[in-house]
Amino acid sequence: MRFKDIAQAEFQKDYYKKLHDFVENEYKHKTIFPPKQNIFRALNLCDYDDVKVVILGQDPYHELHQANGLAFSVSPGVRVPPSLVNIYKELHNDLNTTIPNHGDLTKWAKQGVLLLNNVLTVEQGRANSHAGIGWETFTLNIVKALNEREKPLVFILWGNNARAKKQYIDTSRHLVLESAHPSPLSASRGFFGSRPFSKANQFLVKNGIEPIDWQIENI
Repeated sequence: MRFKDIAQAEFQKDYYKKLHDFVENEYKHKTIFPPKQNIFRALNLCDYDDVKVVILGQDPYHELHQANGLAFSVSPGVRVPPSLVNIYKELHNDLNTTIPNHGDLTKWAKQGVLLLNNVLTVEQGRANSHAGIGWETFTLNIVKALNEREKPLVFILWGNNARAKKQYIDTSRHLVLESAHPSPLSASRGFFGSRPFSKANQFLVKNGIEPIDWQIENI
């Protein structure tokens, strides 16, 4: 199976046709992120059979130049957003990695980390403005398809939006790691100290799967 095939099946459904029309119209009349060609970037960089870890976020960054189609990631040269600052802090405390000088997480994606947001588009300056228009169904069906995989994987669910998908995951086969969201508003309520990166790697190794090299190098 490939994400392309899963997505094509979704594109034929009524809910998606409505979602597509709405999003097309939004891009025409407003500033919407990420750039249109990057909406499905997470699915393009890391295919179905290659996924080892799913990190589920809420929706794309909503400020200029930030969102690039990978949850929590920004392109080189863009200031590292507060949520990612906290992710790097936790990663450093968990695995003693050095904190990089940029926020590009492409290296993770290419190793099999699916950086997927619950909602895949957003209007500039309006967090969660595209919630409830159909993206949740699309991303849930991606999660359900991954859940059906024989080969075990790790789901990292940060924040309530992501945690709502736990009920669709078979925890006897896959590992679910959940905590508060890494944003400054909630990181101190259970995100810090949750050690998701080392726990994910321990699970992968236990199942005979190459662990993730979480260290992002400086540029």
